[in-house]
Amino acid sequence: MGIGSLTLPSLPQFIILSLLLLCAFGEAVGPFACDPKDAVTAGFPFCKVSMPTSDRVNDLVGRLTLQEKVRLLINGAAPIPRLGIKGYEWWSEALHGVSDVGPGTKFGGAFPGATSFPQVITTAASFNATLWEAIGRVVSDEARAMYNGGSAGLTYWSPNVNIFRDPRWGRGQETPGEDPVLAGTYAAYYVKGLQGNDGDRLKVAACCKHFTAYDLDNWNGVDRFHFNAQVSKQDIEDTFDVPFKMCVQDGNVASVMCSYNEVNGVPTCADPNLLRNTVRGQWKLDGYIVSDCDSVGVFYNTQHYTTTPEQAAADAIKAGLDLDCGPFLAQHSEDAVKQGLLNEVDINNALVNTLRVQMRLGMFDGEPSVQPFGKLGPKDVCTPSNQELALEAARQGIVLLKNRGVSLPLSHRRHRTVAVIGPNSDATVSMIGNYAGVACGYTSPLQGIGNYVKTIHQLGCANVACRDDKLFSAAIDAASQADATVLVMGLDQSIEAEFRDRTGLLLPGRQQELVSKVAKASKGPTVLVLMSGGPIDVSFAKNDPRIGAILWAGYPGQAGGSAIADVLYGTTNPGAKLPMTWYPQDYVSNLAMTDMAMRSSPHRNYPGRTYRFYKGPVVYRFGHGLSYTNFVHTIVNAPNVVTVPLDGHRRSGNATVLGKAIKVNHARCNKLSVGLQVNVKNTGSKDGTHTMLVFSTPPAGHWAPSKQLVAFAKVYVPARSEQQVGISIHVCKFLSVVDRSGVRRIPIGLHHLHIGDVKHSLSLEAATLGVIKS
Repeated sequence: MGIGSLTLPSLPQFIILSLLLLCAFGEAVGPFACDPKDAVTAGFPFCKVSMPTSDRVNDLVGRLTLQEKVRLLINGAAPIPRLGIKGYEWWSEALHGVSDVGPGTKFGGAFPGATSFPQVITTAASFNATLWEAIGRVVSDEARAMYNGGSAGLTYWSPNVNIFRDPRWGRGQETPGEDPVLAGTYAAYYVKGLQGNDGDRLKVAACCKHFTAYDLDNWNGVDRFHFNAQVSKQDIEDTFDVPFKMCVQDGNVASVMCSYNEVNGVPTCADPNLLRNTVRGQWKLDGYIVSDCDSVGVFYNTQHYTTTPEQAAADAIKAGLDLDCGPFLAQHSEDAVKQGLLNEVDINNALVNTLRVQMRLGMFDGEPSVQPFGKLGPKDVCTPSNQELALEAARQGIVLLKNRGVSLPLSHRRHRTVAVIGPNSDATVSMIGNYAGVACGYTSPLQGIGNYVKTIHQLGCANVACRDDKLFSAAIDAASQADATVLVMGLDQSIEAEFRDRTGLLLPGRQQELVSKVAKASKGPTVLVLMSGGPIDVSFAKNDPRIGAILWAGYPGQAGGSAIADVLYGTTNPGAKLPMTWYPQDYVSNLAMTDMAMRSSPHRNYPGRTYRFYKGPVVYRFGHGLSYTNFVHTIVNAPNVVTVPLDGHRRSGNATVLGKAIKVNHARCNKLSVGLQVNVKNTGSKDGTHTMLVFSTPPAGHWAPSKQLVAFAKVYVPARSEQQVGISIHVCKFLSVVDRSGVRRIPIGLHHLHIGDVKHSLSLEAATLGVIKS
């Protein structure tokens, strides 16, 4: 999500116009349409709730003029007074709480703020799908409450489910990390929480973005508006598209957003293969497809994909785009019809998709106060329970990277005075990352630690850039006096953000120097707490015996300081795992962000990307995370052999398994799963919640990743007790690999399942010895 190089109007004008449209037409107090008090409009068939939604939509589309239709193709949709329909601003954001980044939402008055959860990369580290759905429910409660009060819309362009492919990406913080299954599972559960479970009715409409292969903003002179991502069919199918497919098919999301970039020479928002054929055709999206802001204008003005604006409008709509964030389609679609480049029926089809979503939201059902969720209001925003969930999400997202000896947890008795040092030590707004709103309130790390013990506070660096050592001596002196030292270092939005990719992986400026000097002077144990969205090369701290422990807090949200303190003092036993690989600085020294290949290539000295394909040295691996206790796994029950049944018409003698791998679309996949029973024993003295990650290593071959995540679970295990966990692994979805042609296949042979230090071998066999032609 973002703003491109706008033509007419300019960027500031565009935002102002959108806000004016919201103020003038988008007041949501009272019915958006079909006001029962309006005798003329209330009688329209499209207002009759008893009619099938498709009939209502068709009736409404049939009443619109072409001029009215084109003004509904953009985010600032115009009103249609003669039909009793108000204007509507489609652009709202809810990445990790209701946000005012888009013009559809405004804080103030009865809604001064909303609950601000940890940034997505932090919440993803919990590997807790139940938590993700719970956050979605709270966010949608608050969104509906604000809609009822006229301060927000009902269409939220979240979540961001792009793959965190390159550790320098400024927007990696918005994503669930580098693994496609993790990202897709996050997408499905967060969307379920947002959209509700009331059948076809939507609580709010979510949107998975940015489709597809979008993970570069502005690196080394290449920006997202000019970037042509050269991506193989193999990488598209087994990496970049996986979260979007899961979002649509498992999460039933109401919208997908196409991205700014081109993929293999075609702008995503003009690519019928991506939009019409894949998202709507193969995956069966029940919803609308929206552009990133002014993407259509970008592919005309910046990428020069078409020679006229009318052709750009026609290409986008015929490709499957239903809604334009930006003015372009409203300005040029009517002329595209007049020039014969576009049929009016194409515009009708786009409106059917957007209007159907609005009807599923209840926007054409009359008085909102008598509808489901109609009673939500200011009392339901920033509630104690909502804020407690934000705190719990932060606790569950903090990763313990290092704990030498018994450096943590800190002791109330032995560590009565703590030096709290670092440019993020008293952070507030920085803790909520980007695409955030106005938080209900903040607890900084300094405040959180101060709730436990007496603190001595020194910044050490004026900000995260840390350009000089003017504040070093006071910080060093504080560490020498205190019983323990906590350094809160890392990044913020000045280092990594939308349109701001990082240049390297080290701590900025002289932060490393400050950490080392403070650790050397510290009288007691030294703990390094890192705030960041992306990975940081902290090899120096990992290898420094004077730094006893390292925590990664991501961007932990409004209650981040309390969560950090709870982990430091053992009130919370950390259980999170890293959702991305932490690489050494050398990894990116000669690695172009523009190279989209996932797999390594030794002949061109290309290292590969993410834990699935990169085999070189790391600072911390994907899935790393320690606890204050110890967990031991034992596989209680698991099959040794699983037979993969083939479709009935494939059972003839001319059908075989090519290259010892069955095409997924030739297998009977429906209920084909591997069930495991795993015993998790807590052998330590502290209660804890264990994050169990299950990886699979497929049979050796050039198609396969070295290993891939196939399942994960959370289990609470009291000290010196054990719990049994059931795991189900869908064979076709998670034990398959993708060949070089982009075809997903199930490798026949020995698959190795890894759970911690335990390995189980599983043989997949074909149900027939016939041959399946490729």
